[in-house]
Amino acid sequence: MPSFDTVLEADLVKVKNGVENTAKEIGTRFDFKGTAAAIELKDKEITLIGDSDFQIDQITDILRNKMTKSAVDVRFLDAGKVEKIGGDKVKQIVKVRNGIETEQAKKISQLIKGSKVKVQASIQGDAVRVTGAKRDDLQAAMAMIKAELPDMPLSFNNFRD
Repeated sequence: MPSFDTVLEADLVKVKNGVENTAKEIGTRFDFKGTAAAIELKDKEITLIGDSDFQIDQITDILRNKMTKSAVDVRFLDAGKVEKIGGDKVKQIVKVRNGIETEQAKKISQLIKGSKVKVQASIQGDAVRVTGAKRDDLQAAMAMIKAELPDMPLSFNNFRD
């Protein structure tokens, strides 16, 4: 039976590349000389460190530009609150979203069940598997999911015929 998986996965190699390019630009820009501006990636968290909220915003703009150039959708980045750390420095943790959360997976499966397309959806871990009798029905389901949930950078993989 034909099926595909709906997933929410960022290419971590491209994310790392974007972070490294951002760090390189921070090191060469004149307005960051002599400041605490820094960026680092650990697991799936990007830590931005700066002297002020304004500087964190500048680093975020650079990061978004570099991610776009690395072909990473910026909707994968989930920015947290700006926190004060020792002295006059501030930091912000940006999480890289990976895997569909339970509420979002339920929303996708309800969307599929509520449509007139003859497919079934089942939640499997952090992905949603969609199965159907015809390939055309699966393609219609893909188009519907992309149209109904534009705020999520979903991708479809594991397409089996």
